[in-house]
Amino acid sequence: MEQHTLYKKILKRMVLFCGLLMTLTVVFMLYCFDALPKHLFKSKYAPDKIYYMNYDVSILNDAKDPDLLNYGYELFTNTPKYIGPDNGDPKMAYQGNRLACKNCHLNLGTKPYSAPLIGIIQRFPQFRGRENKIGTIEERINGCMERSMNGRMLPENSKEMKGIIAYLHWLSRYAPEDGKIKGTGFLKIKIPDRAVDLTHGKSVFLKHCIVCHGKDGQGLMRPDGSGYEYPPLWGDNSYNHGAGMTRVITAAQFIKGNMPFGTLYDNPILTDEEAYDVAGFINSQDRPKKANPEKDFPDLKKKPVSTPYPPYADHFPMEQHQLGPFQPIMEYYKQKFNITKTK
Repeated sequence: MEQHTLYKKILKRMVLFCGLLMTLTVVFMLYCFDALPKHLFKSKYAPDKIYYMNYDVSILNDAKDPDLLNYGYELFTNTPKYIGPDNGDPKMAYQGNRLACKNCHLNLGTKPYSAPLIGIIQRFPQFRGRENKIGTIEERINGCMERSMNGRMLPENSKEMKGIIAYLHWLSRYAPEDGKIKGTGFLKIKIPDRAVDLTHGKSVFLKHCIVCHGKDGQGLMRPDGSGYEYPPLWGDNSYNHGAGMTRVITAAQFIKGNMPFGTLYDNPILTDEEAYDVAGFINSQDRPKKANPEKDFPDLKKKPVSTPYPPYADHFPMEQHQLGPFQPIMEYYKQKFNITKTK
């Protein structure tokens, strides 16, 4: 009797296993022959196929104007060599720090959810709340020059500006007419309903960030001293307080999808709370100050809630705009101005 019962159990399990195997086989076949929509098996953040087109820089010489394009690529990858404070020509020192464009726009501007630049040419001219007007791609680049690079504007007719734009055109050559593709900007996070915990943020930094950025947050220089392999996160050679990355919410979104280095959008290492707290810790450190930040956002209602400098169109203190909690500020704008803010 016991042996008969054992045989029945084994037979039942074999039937279940065969049924499961057949189901998986059918699903796989339907998937292969496009009978099932493939997005059912992908992350909701899965980017467009355009990110996997040919962006191999070895083909730059095949372009119409390879010299200008190669110069733009060089500026993007070795920015301080050409326009940094140590370039050898004070007139060409447009940067105030020693960052390179590629330090923020990862994989040479082609990584999803790291402010990728594919399609950016087609998305300009574009309205920008910080200036409260329709702006050109040249103005956007100079916004980075003044903030992320802590420097001054490039002349719009300069070889440097034309070279950078040539590289952006090359990156955007596969993009649709409107430049809109999935994977731009940063990953979204669920913003914790509390202020940043700086102690926790420091512990996250020490656990996950110091391998590349160092305990002092000053990054790792290249052996030849021409720039950074891993950029500084604060101090004289980092972005100034007018850069978008000084907003805790923006920084947390970038960190969630890209850090520690090598993180991908579909396999984040940090939780939303860890990204939020470490972003607050990083942005609580000293960094250069941009001149005249009060001129940003002529319409103060368009100012992101985590912008760390005044003035504001609300009564909340600067510290709360810097470290949260942000939900009360968002609710204020919703009730008073019927504006839904997410950052």
